[in-house]
Amino acid sequence: MIFKLGTRRYSPQRIFCIGKNYAEHIKELGGNAPGQPVVFMKPVTSLVPPGEIIQMPSHGNNLHHEVEVVVLIGKAGRDISESAAALHIAGLTLGLDLTLRDVQSDLKKKGHPWEMSKAFDHSAPCGYPVAFDGSIPLNNLSFECRVNGEVRQTGNTGEMMFSVSTLIHYLSGIWRLQQGDLIFTGTPAGVGPLKSGDRVTLHSDPLGTFEWSLA
Repeated sequence: MIFKLGTRRYSPQRIFCIGKNYAEHIKELGGNAPGQPVVFMKPVTSLVPPGEIIQMPSHGNNLHHEVEVVVLIGKAGRDISESAAALHIAGLTLGLDLTLRDVQSDLKKKGHPWEMSKAFDHSAPCGYPVAFDGSIPLNNLSFECRVNGEVRQTGNTGEMMFSVSTLIHYLSGIWRLQQGDLIFTGTPAGVGPLKSGDRVTLHSDPLGTFEWSLA
């Protein structure tokens, strides 16, 4: 999946994902608030462009939608300060962190990593980014997820426990962020099941509308 913003083209190589970043989502799943960002990763084979069909995974039975604001990194950097974080953003969009909840629950009980529940093929449908020029408020961006026309999730980045700037600062202290990296910033409350034939629509006034159907 290639992203084009003006004359620049971005080819994602890494997808960073943040778990437990909205307090109400933590409550609905019965977890505890983390003291620092919870980070996991997905391969680029997880990406699905808008309008394409999402293939249902066959190794689990309870697939959940999780709508998230997604940050596209446009300028590489290491140890990026929070005050400089916005200078490294090329664009913003919306995406889905699809999760096999039954598989995840089993993995958690066993103390195993989450990849089988989070990082399978087609687990990260992603919209096309809107160029970020500073006019979109990173800490006051509203968005929603609809399934078959019914609102399932609504959120605002102002509700995040770790802001976009904090996440860029934190991640760049561990990895040198590269041009084209994606950051899925966490999901608000309201996650729920999906089934074959469902239509998922993500919307934010500044970012646009993106839609997928499930096979």
